[in-house]
Amino acid sequence: MTTYTQPPYPVDEPDKSVGDLVGELTEDFGSLVQSHVELAKEEILTELKEAARGALLLGGSAVVGGIALLIVSFAAAWGLAEIVDSVWLGFLLVGLLWAIVAAVLFMTGRRTIEDVQPPQKTIEELEEDKRWLVEQTS
Repeated sequence: MTTYTQPPYPVDEPDKSVGDLVGELTEDFGSLVQSHVELAKEEILTELKEAARGALLLGGSAVVGGIALLIVSFAAAWGLAEIVDSVWLGFLLVGLLWAIVAAVLFMTGRRTIEDVQPPQKTIEELEEDKRWLVEQTS
C-alpha cells in the first residue's frame, strides 16, 4: 500500500470555508455593481454634455432667429412705406401684423394651459390608498 504525502494535483489554495466563499462572492458582486454604476455615470455624463450642447445651439438659433425676424420686419416696413408713401404707416402695418400674431399665440397658449388637467388616475389611486389605510387603522 502506497501512502501519498502530496496530492496528485497541484493545489493553489486550500479548501475555503463557506463563509470565505460567500465573502468573496459578496466582494465580487459589489465590485461588479460598482463598475456598472461607474459605467452608468459615465454614459449619463456624456449624454448630459450632448444635451447641454444641443440646448446651447437651440438658444443660439432663437437669438439669431429673433435678430433675423427683426431685420426682415424692418425691411418689410420700409418696403411698405415705399408703397403707401408713408414711413410711419408702413411700420404701423407691420407692427399690427406682429400684434395679431402675438395675440393668436397668446390665446392659443392660454387655452392650452387651461386644458391641462391634474393626473386623475394618480389622484384616484391616492384616494383609494387613503381609504384602505383608514380601514386598516380603524
